[in-house]
Amino acid sequence: MARILVAEDEPAVREFVRRALTHQGHSVALAEDGAAALQALGSADFDLLLADIVMPVMDGIALALKVTKDWPEMRILLMTGYGAERQRAHNLQFLVHEVIAKPFTLDEICRAVEAALAAKA
Repeated sequence: MARILVAEDEPAVREFVRRALTHQGHSVALAEDGAAALQALGSADFDLLLADIVMPVMDGIALALKVTKDWPEMRILLMTGYGAERQRAHNLQFLVHEVIAKPFTLDEICRAVEAALAAKA
């Protein structure tokens, strides 16, 4: 399956997503903020980045912009529980496959990841 990097500052959400995607057969690495995600991306190959928009150090939008520049083939999904942040990411549709609204279900996150991975092919 795919190698996925999850960048999320909330430990409970990070673990929920890791468990869901691991259960689907994916290899999942975790980062607690955008800077840690960049460090992880520099040391391993990933098929997909799933990042929260609101994070300390570097938010998900800044991370998506940097990733698109340095790894243009990377598929990116963003997630947020804030309507204003969702709107802020609206103009990034050319960079980001989808913005997932929090809270999400196990099925919703798995479907979004599978759709993003399928779109890469």
